[in-house]
Amino acid sequence: MLSFVATSDLAGKLRGKGVYGRSARSESLSVGWVPTNSLITCFDTIGEGPYGSFGDLVLAGDPEAACRVPGGPGMPETGLMLGDISYLDGRPFECCPRSMLKAAIARLQQVSGLDVIAAFEHEFLIEGLNRGPGDSFTHAGFCALAPFGADLGGAMEAAGIVPELLIREFGPDQAEVTMSPKPALRAADEAVLLRALTQTVAQRHGLRASFTPLVAPGAVGNGVHVHLSLRHPDGTPASYDANGPGGLSAPAGAMVAGLLRHLLEIQALLAPSVISYARLVPNRWSSAFNNLGIRDREAAVRICSVDATDPEIASRFNWEVRPVDAAASPYLVMAALLHAMAQGVEDGFPPPVPTNADLSELDSARLAALGVERLPDSLPAALGRLSRSDTVAKWFGDTFVTVYRGHKVSEIAHVDEISEDDMFALYRASY
Repeated sequence: MLSFVATSDLAGKLRGKGVYGRSARSESLSVGWVPTNSLITCFDTIGEGPYGSFGDLVLAGDPEAACRVPGGPGMPETGLMLGDISYLDGRPFECCPRSMLKAAIARLQQVSGLDVIAAFEHEFLIEGLNRGPGDSFTHAGFCALAPFGADLGGAMEAAGIVPELLIREFGPDQAEVTMSPKPALRAADEAVLLRALTQTVAQRHGLRASFTPLVAPGAVGNGVHVHLSLRHPDGTPASYDANGPGGLSAPAGAMVAGLLRHLLEIQALLAPSVISYARLVPNRWSSAFNNLGIRDREAAVRICSVDATDPEIASRFNWEVRPVDAAASPYLVMAALLHAMAQGVEDGFPPPVPTNADLSELDSARLAALGVERLPDSLPAALGRLSRSDTVAKWFGDTFVTVYRGHKVSEIAHVDEISEDDMFALYRASY
């Protein structure tokens, strides 16, 4: 059997090497890797960085993060195994996204004594349905998606992913798939596997799935919403307090405050493409400010609605981080969120106060009074905030920040001189 050992890299791309003769999930698979691979952008350019032609690494697959990728006519079944990048002596490579997430998980557990449960919601474009307008949320639109969706659900279940919803979303040929929550590392693994399975199953149906953040400036965007909640080591819920602001417990309040405080510094990791920022504007049902909201789908962090009479409210209570898209590696997204949450606990931040206004209508003085700021309005601006942040450098290391900046500067340069239409088309093809 042919298997692919892979990482979700700094471009959010699934890159690795194929291995003959061994089945993913039956044993660990390892391949050679090189540091400069971290500088490969989504357009296959290479950014400036500290590595060059020197150095050897190992990309070692984890059998717990593996699945079979279904075949079809002219498409063999293959294996897919996600893994960690390390030096030859076993030390984690400083730009390995999965290793960075493991470090963030350990830090949050150390400072809070709690575990994070998470789930990723993915919106994406399905090209080739050839449907006219009027399909959004309709039964007809659902039926058009059903052959693809049924096969995707089966592939997810075979991979150990529990599918929940298949939605014919609002945008033209836009769909959404959700899955059940899992511990943070597994949730990120499943987000990576889900993207690969979606694109492969779509291809088998003569379709093409694109996770591009945006297909055109005025179009409906594709977001990735990350749902988070807390558990004690014994599995009991730790996020909810009926008397807390918006229902947040004391540790959850400090963590959400940390998210909001550091969101501007990590935005380049959550929405890392040039076109991401055409989606993160007011009145687009995405996010434009670092605010907490209740039942507000323009808030950067939204406390999700739960039935106050539900006896299981504590286990269902969660919050959703919204200014994220699939140009980002799920590992980097989760690592950044968990570090920000841990910082909130370490610094003893008070819980944030939810906003209840249209923030786009408020002037800077009123926003400042609420403790709210506008998110960066471009990738260069977001990259500048990240590059100047001593806090982010402390979390991830100076080398990673340097490499990530070089990676993104190359991506920005690649689209700087082309037309807007060509730029959106390039991202659509890449993702």
